[in-house]
Amino acid sequence: MISTEARCPFQHSSATVDAESAERSAASSPSGVTAPVVDDLDFQAMSRDPYPTYDRLRTEAPIAWVPQLNKYLVTSYSACHAIEQEQHVFSANVSTATMTRAIGAQPMLRKDDPEHAADRAPINPVLRPKSIKDVWAPVFAANAEKYLDELASRGPAQADLNDHYAAPLAAQNLADLLGLKGVSVDQVRTWSQAFIAGMGNVLDDSAIWERCEAAVSECDEQLAELIPFYQLHPDASMISALSNSGLPLENTAANVKLTISGGMNEPQHMVTNMVWCLQHRSDQRQAALSDTALWPAVFDEAVRLHSPIGMYPRETTTDTVLEGIELPAGAGVGVVVGSANRDESHFGPGSSVFDLFRPKKPHMAFGSGVHLCAGHWAAKAAIGQIAVPKLYARFPDLRLDSARPAHWDGWVFRGLSNLPVTWN
Repeated sequence: MISTEARCPFQHSSATVDAESAERSAASSPSGVTAPVVDDLDFQAMSRDPYPTYDRLRTEAPIAWVPQLNKYLVTSYSACHAIEQEQHVFSANVSTATMTRAIGAQPMLRKDDPEHAADRAPINPVLRPKSIKDVWAPVFAANAEKYLDELASRGPAQADLNDHYAAPLAAQNLADLLGLKGVSVDQVRTWSQAFIAGMGNVLDDSAIWERCEAAVSECDEQLAELIPFYQLHPDASMISALSNSGLPLENTAANVKLTISGGMNEPQHMVTNMVWCLQHRSDQRQAALSDTALWPAVFDEAVRLHSPIGMYPRETTTDTVLEGIELPAGAGVGVVVGSANRDESHFGPGSSVFDLFRPKKPHMAFGSGVHLCAGHWAAKAAIGQIAVPKLYARFPDLRLDSARPAHWDGWVFRGLSNLPVTWN
């Protein structure tokens, strides 16, 4: 139910705020109106398909207080973009961040400048386009060929694009880019899945936190060996850059674990997302197969339409007004980019349909502002220019296997958990 009459029961502590306190808080707020309360979200249904809920929220309450999450959800493109332009008001340093708990320390994505910039500076040269092209593209290409062989070995009756290509390829690319020597692809996948589950654990499942703690412990043991090694033997990897940056050990470890989560999750899902989108637009699939110059547009449109990161948190540093809605200081805010990236007011009619010829407009699949994803060039190269084009070059008639169902899952993080494919 969406109520425009109820006052948002936001509080600065875990104690219940009585009516008198809420009235005092409202009286001292900047000029604006109180956000409508949405107290009937079905999170299981959203995990299956969040887009009907997003459509409803953008229409009826694009900035809404959600008591189940103890935060405001922001679903319009304009409001999400505005948040990212004002880091001094909408801080990434979130006091209740699941990300910080999931990886056992505060990474750069949960910091504001100048601390965020200091953590990010060492890895920027590793992830710039020239480094990706000269150093890492050949590595990504060799890895793609390796796992295309694995996919082919499964045969057209048993192949799963996620399990046999997208996930192991993303894990191998990530292990190489980071410099995780002696760590198996399966281990990287296990850590990444645990961290992602924790970052999305907005309902506070204790079993998920136990998985995270185990992954943090195992990863930290590896880093205790790798960091001194790279201090003596530097190379082009991210761990080497961080190890020789002068940053505290805690910062390096936190940012490596951050990269293990997003650095596998997004590329993995973008392989299957692109194939899914092309399967459902045969004309555009044929266009991409006929003109290799279209692959960057395929990647960009697929990441807009099916954003692997669906929501990330911010926290207000002061009383403020966002598009006419009052937000008190210390309020938790969910920036729902999975919704913003389908907002018709920004992308035009048909924004929920894949169209690689859509007029180019900025989206938020990689964030925005100072927190624009540092790895977006690597993802575009590894997946959009290498992994998926090579996939279709090897299997020109690749298609979804209608005899075996595919499964989408998640809304904080969203992707295909499996994608059975076949070919002639």
